[in-house]
Amino acid sequence: MAGVSSKEIKNRIRSMESTKQITKAMEMVAASKLRRAQAKISNSRPYFEILRGTIEKIARDNRDFSSPYMAGRPIEKRLYIVIAGDRGLAGGYNSNILKKVYGELLAPGDVVLPIGKKAVDFFKSKQVSILMETYAEAASVGIGDCFSISKQISQGFLKGDYDEIVIAYTNFVSMLSQVPDTLELLPLKNLHTSAVPEEEAPRHCDTIYEGSSEDVFAAIVPEYLGGVLYGALCESLASEQAARRSAMDSATQNAEDMIADLSLKFNRARQAAITQEITEIVAGS
Repeated sequence: MAGVSSKEIKNRIRSMESTKQITKAMEMVAASKLRRAQAKISNSRPYFEILRGTIEKIARDNRDFSSPYMAGRPIEKRLYIVIAGDRGLAGGYNSNILKKVYGELLAPGDVVLPIGKKAVDFFKSKQVSILMETYAEAASVGIGDCFSISKQISQGFLKGDYDEIVIAYTNFVSMLSQVPDTLELLPLKNLHTSAVPEEEAPRHCDTIYEGSSEDVFAAIVPEYLGGVLYGALCESLASEQAARRSAMDSATQNAEDMIADLSLKFNRARQAAITQEITEIVAGS
């Protein structure tokens, strides 16, 4: 009986060693993808900041400026753009953002544009109205897709299909912290108030626009929204890889602890079997 028990323990040790190799490999892959995702975040921020500064300048420097993108109206129907992952094994990355939107924000009649397989599957299972399932693979969504989405949702907002558009994503804070967050895309608010203190603001100078400031603003807003969407996508992808790396590191550590515990049990079982055999030999002699 002791021999059978030792064999079972040895098989479990081999199984845990195989699991450890898999989780370690997945951790290394996630670390490599995370570095690339962080580089994308750094590269996308300047473009977003320039566009944001441009639309703020147009709204601030034109006293009689007005735009349908800035007009508030009673909120009856919202569109949520929800970014999640394509696969699991990433700790609470997917569940945190999906539960936040479904449990705290989503109201009857709201529409969801899911990005990522987990988001599509989740909202389909909850029978939530989905705008489209075109972007079911988050990893393959590029900057061109983000601009296509921004133009489509901008047109929908102007036609009155949605009274408010919100993006839900995971903000990459650090390697150990990823926070689900939301950002209101439309209508644009607080653009007339500059983020720069008055004493530090540059001197006012009139800008001549080709056409009118309203036309330039209307042309820039979809580009700006596309930049915001791409930035949120980069943040979410980096958060996913950081969460997966952390989860796989914990799984590897747990596997090592289990191997150590099983090795101790195996040695004890083998020692007990040897002791029993010596006892039987002595008794027989």
